[in-house]
Amino acid sequence: MAVEVGQQAPDFELKDQHGTPVRLSGFRGKKNVVLVFYPLAFSGVCSGELAAMRDEFPEASRDDVELLTVSVDSGYALRTWSDAEQFGFSLLSDFWPHGDVARSYGVFGENLGIATRGAFISDKDGVVRWKVVNPIPQARDIADYQKALASL
Repeated sequence: MAVEVGQQAPDFELKDQHGTPVRLSGFRGKKNVVLVFYPLAFSGVCSGELAAMRDEFPEASRDDVELLTVSVDSGYALRTWSDAEQFGFSLLSDFWPHGDVARSYGVFGENLGIATRGAFISDKDGVVRWKVVNPIPQARDIADYQKALASL
């Protein structure tokens, strides 16, 4: 079942590219969270989207915003990709149980075994205030994230 605007964001804990556990509820009361699901590390559209997050999304460095990106890749692949691309944000591994977090948000493509391009912004109370789900080949627009954050 897909998560909708106005609902509580499903809590989860995943390890980042450094093996550090990250729990979504750990940001409640402190930060708005931009949660970005993408299909696969090193792929063309995903590389472009995350590079845009790195280069064109200064909001990610605000004290009241946390950027979390999620794919089904292993932590080892995410660490290699992060190091190569110098991503300064968390790349979370939804590797095992395979795609569980993407499923809980309704953005897991069962036929391909990867996440679709779903993105969710939740406020400091953990309530989803904005979402977009694009087909796998269609990149998301950074300006949409910026508008959504500005409205919080």
